[in-house]
Amino acid sequence: MNKYWAVFKISFQQEFVYRLNFLMSRLRSVLQVFLVFFLWDAVFRNPDRVLFGYDRVKILTYAFLVLLVKSLVMQSKVADIAGEIASGSLSNYLVKPLNYFRYWWARDAASKALNTIFTVFEFVILYVLLRPGLFVQTNLIYLGFAIAATLMAMRIFITMLTLVSITPVWLPEQTWGPVFLFLTVTGFLSGVMFPLDVLPSRVLELLYMTPFPYVLFFPIQVYLGKMPIDAVMTRMAVSIVWMVVLGVGMSVVWGWGLRSYRSEGR
Repeated sequence: MNKYWAVFKISFQQEFVYRLNFLMSRLRSVLQVFLVFFLWDAVFRNPDRVLFGYDRVKILTYAFLVLLVKSLVMQSKVADIAGEIASGSLSNYLVKPLNYFRYWWARDAASKALNTIFTVFEFVILYVLLRPGLFVQTNLIYLGFAIAATLMAMRIFITMLTLVSITPVWLPEQTWGPVFLFLTVTGFLSGVMFPLDVLPSRVLELLYMTPFPYVLFFPIQVYLGKMPIDAVMTRMAVSIVWMVVLGVGMSVVWGWGLRSYRSEGR
């Protein structure tokens, strides 16, 4: 584990090399919160208004939590695997005494740690500027489930992104297309732009059969106490199933990929 800890520390330091890129990504996240905040602020101008089971406080809390959960879950370095496979750089790692996925997950953890630090800072600044009334969950059971759901969301997302990032083994000329498509679809179906329960109930139930709602929407729903405990436990069980299925799928696909990998590069 010492070598992966070393990778974590080096990767954390490397995050400061491209400062402008990092700051622009953080600015993009903040602007997204502003957009969603003012949209729902206009819709819920009347503090007594309730839509889709949300009042003003809970919908604005949702908008703020998107910033936090997205930084924890969806800010990932794993997408760079696609570029390494397409360039042939993967060969450099296959001859080294390390697990390629653990190496990237250590780098990913460093990126998430730095993004989380900045997110907390941004969260405080936005709260001071916008002064929204935020919902504070005081039920320890819901808080515990929300934390567990977020941790599982991190594993589900990184596994899905790893699976997509392997595709250049077979499609070397389509390095970033599948990754960008995946991130766009995931952002929409995970509830980044709007709470998924504004959709018809049948559509939402179908979505809950996929891994996407568990990436962001479900942890926030648990924190807000939007579903009874028995429903939370059922969804948690589905999250675990997806973690197992995706983990096994990643191992199988990686095995196929290594057999097809030709180290051609560009």
